[in-house]
Amino acid sequence: MGVLLRRLIDEGCVSDPESPKGRLLAAAARQFRQKGFSRTTVRDLAAEVGILSGSIFHHFKNKDEILFAVMNEVVIAMEERLQVRLSAATSTRDKVRALIENELQFIHGPTGDATAVLIYEWRALSEPLQQKILERRRAYFKLWHDTLIKAEEEALITVEPDCLRQLLHGAIVWSIHWYQPQGPMPLESLVDQVLSLAIKSE
Repeated sequence: MGVLLRRLIDEGCVSDPESPKGRLLAAAARQFRQKGFSRTTVRDLAAEVGILSGSIFHHFKNKDEILFAVMNEVVIAMEERLQVRLSAATSTRDKVRALIENELQFIHGPTGDATAVLIYEWRALSEPLQQKILERRRAYFKLWHDTLIKAEEEALITVEPDCLRQLLHGAIVWSIHWYQPQGPMPLESLVDQVLSLAIKSE
């Protein structure tokens, strides 16, 4: 277990993936991604983790809360991981690469199910919970905005920063539909390809 994940667990920001709650959220992310939130039942979730349906309500009041927890935990982890990567980057170019790498790793790595649910199922949340997720997403994308503003100041990019953010994020998200992590292109190569779209050739 990484240092960042351990800290987030200790602070109560995310669930231990080995805990009953963590296993339930992982199962929910898989089911919501594969079947959609509306077509997934509490019974489906209970069956996947091997518990009685009623046991789920020891952790959550309803299915809406489960969906929110899946999204909330992954967006917290995304933002925290990105902050670490940005702090470690020694140049603005490396910071832009960190934006791209972070997003692609969350989409195509172990958090892929939860990230896909975050991207495609947030409208299924109740309005109050939607607003909480959107507030967290705004904080995450502010890191993108601030980094791309700095890149513009250093003449590394030619596209307006907010427009570039939307274009890059859209392209990265769409890779869900075509990129094969076990295929011929390593993820690091995909990161480099996307970076070449963002940064001017030297």
